[in-house]
Amino acid sequence: MTIASADSKLARISFEIEDAVVRIVLRNPPVNVIDIPMMEELAHLLAAIESQSQVMAVVVSGEGKAFSAGVDIAVHLPEKVEEMLTKFHALVRALVAMPKVTVAAVHGLCLGGGAELATVCDLVYTSEDAEWGFPEIKLGCFPPVACTALAALVGQKKAAELILTGRSVTGREAGEIGLATRSVPDHLLDSTVQAYVAQLLRLSPSALSVAKKASYAWDSMHFDKGLARAEKTYFEELMKTQDAQEGIRAFLEKRPPKWTGK
Repeated sequence: MTIASADSKLARISFEIEDAVVRIVLRNPPVNVIDIPMMEELAHLLAAIESQSQVMAVVVSGEGKAFSAGVDIAVHLPEKVEEMLTKFHALVRALVAMPKVTVAAVHGLCLGGGAELATVCDLVYTSEDAEWGFPEIKLGCFPPVACTALAALVGQKKAAELILTGRSVTGREAGEIGLATRSVPDHLLDSTVQAYVAQLLRLSPSALSVAKKASYAWDSMHFDKGLARAEKTYFEELMKTQDAQEGIRAFLEKRPPKWTGK
């Protein structure tokens, strides 16, 4: 599979290759919601990129006014949720295992699955006024990737606060707590990403790949097991509750949820 062959199959994302860097742009207006077609396109493209020895880095950004507002709420319904989680988590695992250095450039909304997608990248640069958050709990759900990975990034107590309250933080705070590598004023985001990518391009591609593998050797084992357990809990416990189904349907019907605790 070549990167060129992937291009003809893309409708939700676009990409360009320049100086050993593949720049992927999420393109599902108005806020780049991650639906199943986008998941499939991203997975297809990442698989094509992985085999290209000339590619050193992958930069992911969002078109328009958002990085991504998260995974499509409609595919959280019981009849679709297993397919959604399976495909989204396959995409996350592909990003984590990617031998290239992955970089997220975040502006605007970066919520739920969008924030999960960004946080599993190796380097994350965000505009100070971006909005980060994991609001799934407000829908009677939880974010499996964040539940698995967030504590290692921001600490257990801060991770618990973000997951259990669903509160949003600014890009500035995301940088301060370790959710992002660095936060910068919005007008400096592109140049900051360019500068750090330029540093990567001066280094050995093989050394970067091996160093990344070594850096994640211990964490990746825990991540794989933790995500599998989170998936099992989601399917076997959460989706059997009335509240989970009520939260999703209430959102889709644009009304307040009526929790029963069941």
